[in-house]
Amino acid sequence: MTIGVLGVLVVGASVPVTGMLDGYPVITGQALRYALAGVILLAWARLSGRPLPPPGARDAPSLLALAATGMIGFQACLLFAQRYAEPGLVAAFLGGTPLVLALAGPLAKGKRPSWAPVTGAVLAGLGIAVLSGGGAARWQGLVLAALAMVCEALFTLLAVGVLERLGPLATATWSCFAAGVGGAVVGTIADPSGAWAWPDGRELLALGYLTVVVTAIAFLLWYSAVSALGADRAGVLVGLMPVSGLAVSLLLGMQDFRFTQVIGVALVSSGVVIGLRRRKLDEPGAFDVEMLHDVAADDRDHDRAQRPVEGDLLDELRPAVDRGQTQHESHGAQGNRLTEGDLAVLGQGGDRERLGDP
Repeated sequence: MTIGVLGVLVVGASVPVTGMLDGYPVITGQALRYALAGVILLAWARLSGRPLPPPGARDAPSLLALAATGMIGFQACLLFAQRYAEPGLVAAFLGGTPLVLALAGPLAKGKRPSWAPVTGAVLAGLGIAVLSGGGAARWQGLVLAALAMVCEALFTLLAVGVLERLGPLATATWSCFAAGVGGAVVGTIADPSGAWAWPDGRELLALGYLTVVVTAIAFLLWYSAVSALGADRAGVLVGLMPVSGLAVSLLLGMQDFRFTQVIGVALVSSGVVIGLRRRKLDEPGAFDVEMLHDVAADDRDHDRAQRPVEGDLLDELRPAVDRGQTQHESHGAQGNRLTEGDLAVLGQGGDRERLGDP
């Protein structure tokens, strides 16, 4: 949870820095930022000796879509939306991102959304709306703000499958390279004469900060949080972004303090606390242990030699008892040997039989 909080706080605090790139080419500027961040992450992986598996055929479509929508697309929609809508209204739209993640994250895996992330996302969204203050907009601004919210959600949703296969470091690295290459191509084709420009000192400082801190570090922290918490629970942390942005703006004297900001911060904080709650039912409970006992007891009454090892029901349920072991580790060199978790469950079954329980 801590790494996720740090990641969103870093991104939220970067809002004043992003404004320093108003005059710089949008798409190619972002492409440069992402490509350099990918190089930094790649170097970090090599120096630290961490594994960096290459993306497979299943990962390429997700990484390309992630780069096009959640990275380049989000920044473009966010910038263009503010030409037709006040920043407060755009921020209010982005406040719906936690709710989108709380609902779409579990549904994408065929699961029902949990009440805690959904409730927390609603409170966080309300807090963001209060902090932003709303604002006026033309219809183009409303459409672009909605697209920005969708792109921000896709930045997480499209990465879930890749995270499970490659891990946070590889996902952050290859997505940055995909956005860097794709953005460079698209930006050059869209504006051949003005796509590339050498940044001045102010823009160079902003690009350096966004590359190292907001992209390389924050992306790795965020994807680590999504991998650990899940998209729905990690999504409520998005509400902390405007809170950190507000804190930086107040410290720099760029914004005046209002009492409504206290209400907004309180709503966001409550949403984060509620959304991160983990139900005890998420852990293996008594019902699960009892079910495994019944299957184990029934299995001992059958002739295991009459069934192929691959079809053994205990072998299919064993990961629920000991998820940390791979199938190869569970079976070992001596064949279909029970793990310690299985022996514990079977031992409970033996005790019950000795006590005369059915």
